[in-house]
Amino acid sequence: MPSLAKFLSDAPGHDERASEWLQQLVGDWNVISDLMRSDLVLWIGREGRAAAVAHCRPSTGPTVYYEDPVGTSAGPEEQPDLLALLDVKGEAARPPTRPEGTGMPLLRVPIRTGGRTVGVIDVEMGDREPATESERRMQSLGERMLAMVATGAFPIAGAPIPPRRGAPRVVDGIVELDAGGVVQWASPNALSAFHRFGVSGGMTGDTLAELSTEVLQSRAPVDESLPLVLMGRAAWRSDMQARGGTLSLRALPLTEKGERTGAIVLVRDVTELRRRERELMTKDATIREVHHRVKNNLQTVAALLRLQSRRMTSEEARSALTEAMRRVSTIALVHESLLQGSEEAVYFDEVIDRCLRLAVDAASASVRRADSEPVAGAGQVEVHTTKVGRAGSVRAEEATPLALVVTELVTNAVEHGLSETGGHLVVRSERTGSHLVIRIEDDGKGMGTTTPTGLGTSIAETLVQGELGGTLTWEGRPEGGTIATVDVYLDPVGI
Repeated sequence: MPSLAKFLSDAPGHDERASEWLQQLVGDWNVISDLMRSDLVLWIGREGRAAAVAHCRPSTGPTVYYEDPVGTSAGPEEQPDLLALLDVKGEAARPPTRPEGTGMPLLRVPIRTGGRTVGVIDVEMGDREPATESERRMQSLGERMLAMVATGAFPIAGAPIPPRRGAPRVVDGIVELDAGGVVQWASPNALSAFHRFGVSGGMTGDTLAELSTEVLQSRAPVDESLPLVLMGRAAWRSDMQARGGTLSLRALPLTEKGERTGAIVLVRDVTELRRRERELMTKDATIREVHHRVKNNLQTVAALLRLQSRRMTSEEARSALTEAMRRVSTIALVHESLLQGSEEAVYFDEVIDRCLRLAVDAASASVRRADSEPVAGAGQVEVHTTKVGRAGSVRAEEATPLALVVTELVTNAVEHGLSETGGHLVVRSERTGSHLVIRIEDDGKGMGTTTPTGLGTSIAETLVQGELGGTLTWEGRPEGGTIATVDVYLDPVGI
């Protein structure tokens, strides 16, 4: 089914401003649906007919629709009235109306913005009548909000609602305030939430801000927007901490003819949610610190190996320590990437970039990177490196062996294929879902008919087959050189 944005882009006469207004309305109209205990259907003019482009079901009562009406056109008996409302331009706002003959209690509300009607909301209430005081209060508040929709006062433009989890809804608790911030009515759920935080009594007739101030934790930081929310003066969200718990509050000012006449304050107990968020933040900070310390320790080990290699008189021993230093440094690269990221995953393309630099620098006695300065009298050859394609994110458990494999293969290509002639080294990555293929290509002297051997090759094969469950193959390039191919299937990130 097409999205609301798609419907609006296809509808003639809907400019960007009107489309944005309707999308803001649909993003927040669940409050009206829950207050009215009714289904909401959004109609716009499309190809000379009224078409339904959005639908909202209430969480406070049963739905009228078993199947979603989005994408359908209004019936013949409803088309004239809907089209007449949709054709209003530059006239005074029309109030919500109750058309007859539709087969169910219905409230039809024109949506106004920029001096014209850009849509119509049908509030379909079924056969239900408010049976309790709470239901009557909620329906009265819903009708006041619908009147704001008809005059272009809702949705509230520019309302800075922070994107925090745990947004309160009508079913969580609702408090009605007058223009002075005095409580006129509070739902049972709202009373229960405030009672748990130390506010006693029925609350009606008291100022919500004064009641809340008495129970606020003096040592806890207070959001500067909290007083405005508690007084109902601004359409903001804020958290209130008291008695070791947290209430999430959202204010929706109610206006009439541009004047604020009261407000709705939605309330939800988010104590457990905020506690879990704090635990996750602590866990994330701990994990980052662990990666930081591991990276530092590995870099220390690499430095010790470098110092030890310089004291070796045997060329073979010096070479072995240098290779060990390079492998330790590669593992440190992965932990540094994990330290910089926000998840237990590594953006592997950055690791490949650093592996390329590390491998070429490790063979600096005979080669140099194309972007480095030549050493006078060293007789070095030049190696150009290129990275093609995208490897994407890789889980931490797989990033370390994969980085070691890439480093070993790149080093092998530089030291055995390009050390004498120089040339071009290319790392090609192809990622399709969990399938990753990495090819290391060089245009050096080639491997001939023999398969590469040595400790580095053995390590790479063991890691690919044992740790990654993939395959590692070599083949010669027709124009000269060698291609090493790593073919693995990775676990999805986040599992």
